[in-house]
Amino acid sequence: MKRLQIFGLFFLLSIKIFGQIDMSDSTAQVIGYWNKNDKQTYIVTQQDFKIKDSDTTSGESYKYFVDISIVDSTADSYIINWLYRDYEILSENPLLEKLLSISENLNVTIRTNEIGEFQEVMNWEDIRDYILKGIEIVKNEIKDMPEFVNYINQMAGMFSTKESVESAAIKEMHQFYTFHGGRYEYGEEYIAEMKAANLYGGEPFDTKMTVWLDELNPDDNNFIVRMTQTIDSKQLTKAVYDYLVKMSETLNVAAPESKDMPLVTNEIRIASRIHGSGWIIYSVETREVNAEGQTNIEERIIEIQ
Repeated sequence: MKRLQIFGLFFLLSIKIFGQIDMSDSTAQVIGYWNKNDKQTYIVTQQDFKIKDSDTTSGESYKYFVDISIVDSTADSYIINWLYRDYEILSENPLLEKLLSISENLNVTIRTNEIGEFQEVMNWEDIRDYILKGIEIVKNEIKDMPEFVNYINQMAGMFSTKESVESAAIKEMHQFYTFHGGRYEYGEEYIAEMKAANLYGGEPFDTKMTVWLDELNPDDNNFIVRMTQTIDSKQLTKAVYDYLVKMSETLNVAAPESKDMPLVTNEIRIASRIHGSGWIIYSVETREVNAEGQTNIEERIIEIQ
């Protein structure tokens, strides 16, 4: 685990010790024990890269800060605000810099239930208007680059409805609250069949998810929970193919043949160290997409400050 900055560590050490770890049966339960006006700051780092024939190619890399504040606390819910700020591009990509600037100082207000499970984005319309306004500014700056305009138009679709915002635009929140509400026993695997959002459009994908408690640290009042999630490869491959056909029509180029489409696999792994108060200390999510010998990896780290 990476080091904690002093303020975040002191805050967690000063919190009342809650009984989420039960060593009598080697279990841990993830519940948000938060109070109104509680606040934590996190740094989020994301890196994308490719691996082909044992060679690694660096891609986009950036980081930003998020201030998470408990706006209200009731008997059955929490209202929580996420403020995104101070984006820093760690790779040379002028388009990425423009796209990330759209989210600077964005406020997202969500609701969880009383134990911290994500419920909904409450201000999605404000988010939509904020992002679309920024997108129009960027589109005007790159109007002579039609291939990028098409990409930005797809980005706009992620914010067009409440459902699209909640499924595609707040990945770091889903990572943060993945394990909240669950009770996990050390040595046990929890397997579930579920649906995952189809970011290419169309029906959600069938997905197999496995969760397990990997480590208990009662002296430090924290524990590690891990998850793997595998998307149905046949459904994913068809969705990618349909997307490529659509893009070919937009760009006026030849569409690929379905018989030449390689099988696409997608696996997501999340590991989170969670404090007994329900605050995340450190979390890493790795998404691997593999097709025809090339692996695209997206890694996101959330770390308390």
